[in-house]
Amino acid sequence: MHGPFFHILFNMFTLWIFGRILENFWGGKRFLNFYLICGLAAGVAQLFVGEFSYAVGASGAIMGLMAAFAYLFPNTELMFMFIPVPIKAKFAIPALMALDLFGGIANVQGDNVAHFAHLGGAVAGFLIVLFWNRNNRNTFY
Repeated sequence: MHGPFFHILFNMFTLWIFGRILENFWGGKRFLNFYLICGLAAGVAQLFVGEFSYAVGASGAIMGLMAAFAYLFPNTELMFMFIPVPIKAKFAIPALMALDLFGGIANVQGDNVAHFAHLGGAVAGFLIVLFWNRNNRNTFY
């Protein structure tokens, strides 16, 4: 597990913000399947690509939710603390993924964040939502 109380708090806050929208959109069963698959994919990605032999946490599944949200609702404006302007989901969430990619590649000493778990969850979330939405190319706003 890589984080203090605030990291867990951020994960749960993000689950509440994005998860409730996606659960309302898909329904409870599909949402649960999506969340669990993203979490498993995150663990597998960290196992094969990451530096750690194990990872504990929900961050990868949360990144999967964020990727799905960015795909389905790309023009939704998000507000981040300390940034006084709204940023569309299609820009903000890929930027967070890019930060994780940099963090994973940089391999900073003492950084105990499972960056590749985050990315694995995001990739899984994107691929699942792309597959589910393959017959309906319209995204929702």
